[in-house]
Amino acid sequence: MKPCCAAMAMLIVALIALPGAAQAEDKTERVYEMRTYYAPDGRLDDLHARFRNHTVRIFEKHGMTNIGYWTPIDNKENKLVYILAYSSREAAKKAWAAFGADPAWKAVKKETEAKGPIVAKVESVYLKATDYSPDPKPTTTGERIFELRMYTATPKNLDNLNARFRDHTVKLFEKHGMTNIGYWNPLKGEKGADDTLIYFLAHKSVDAAKQSFAAFRDDPAWNAALKASEQNAGGPLTVPKIGVKSVMMKATDYSPIR
Repeated sequence: MKPCCAAMAMLIVALIALPGAAQAEDKTERVYEMRTYYAPDGRLDDLHARFRNHTVRIFEKHGMTNIGYWTPIDNKENKLVYILAYSSREAAKKAWAAFGADPAWKAVKKETEAKGPIVAKVESVYLKATDYSPDPKPTTTGERIFELRMYTATPKNLDNLNARFRDHTVKLFEKHGMTNIGYWNPLKGEKGADDTLIYFLAHKSVDAAKQSFAAFRDDPAWNAALKASEQNAGGPLTVPKIGVKSVMMKATDYSPIR
């Protein structure tokens, strides 16, 4: 092999071995899970205590990454919403099996449920990050609130909805003081895989959120993007009236993202 070719081959090998290359692959394969727990009346504080003192640590022990934990500001249903991350769907399956079999978890569950169950119902959806989603990282920035938004796309328009967010919406959110936390679509085979976008924003306060969205909706750049995207798709990208849902939330004191 000529010296120049040998040098080029060594350079290619070195670039492939760079940490950034591995991280990019890991991000592509990474799987998220959004779980919603409903506590019986009077037991939400007990559920928080179990997560704070035990569960989050045992999750990490079994290779689950704690992303964030939130409760709705108006929490009539005693909800706890949280997101975990795994290296793959198969890794998630193995992690949950190991977690459920862990003697430490079994002991904690028995102790905390001595007076009855502290979880009445569990909902779960596995997700993949969109190609425009930030990488959710632990942050502690003082007092702020979070917003969980769930969009249902009109038939065959999820790709168009993602394109609008990728090319316009996320930048305009930042322009108007909103912080993009993460954007996900359900994995293939999950409910909503063909039509659902789930994302989290952060705001300084509920009032700040209202002001930001008012400014966003009045922005000529947004109105131009909205008009162009709907003309291209032949109609709205989200189901009218019921296609956009929003829940204002606060982070728990044990959430990595606060």
